[in-house]
Amino acid sequence: MKVLLDTCVVMDFLQNREPFSIPARSIFRATAAEWFTGCITAKAATDIYYLTHRCTHSDKESRQKLSQLLTIVGLLDTSAEDVFHAIASPTADFEDAVMIETALRSQVDCIVTRNTKDYAKSSVPVYTPDVFLEQLEQNSIN
Repeated sequence: MKVLLDTCVVMDFLQNREPFSIPARSIFRATAAEWFTGCITAKAATDIYYLTHRCTHSDKESRQKLSQLLTIVGLLDTSAEDVFHAIASPTADFEDAVMIETALRSQVDCIVTRNTKDYAKSSVPVYTPDVFLEQLEQNSIN
């Protein structure tokens, strides 16, 4: 199973943002244990670097954290086609529309985010971290 992790879930994990870090840690443990393949988009990688650098104020430390993250999760490329499809998408938030289109083309099984309301029109299933973990435990995803 291939799962696209939204930036908010990754940052909850990396920055230990309570109370959200608890399910985020479980998600990262599960992907590290290869219960599923966790992925982020290439654009998310730049966002994660930026947000990490804002906290660490260290290019070296931010790059190390990103490098460590990429030993656990895969990277999905966003194509020009994804962007054009996102422009025509009914999803109001353009950034989320691009993520959905990348997920569709990459044959992702679901997206995990705390911001499910912006994904209401997604044709890819979208779960909060807690719901994803519940369904993963019950083996009811894919």
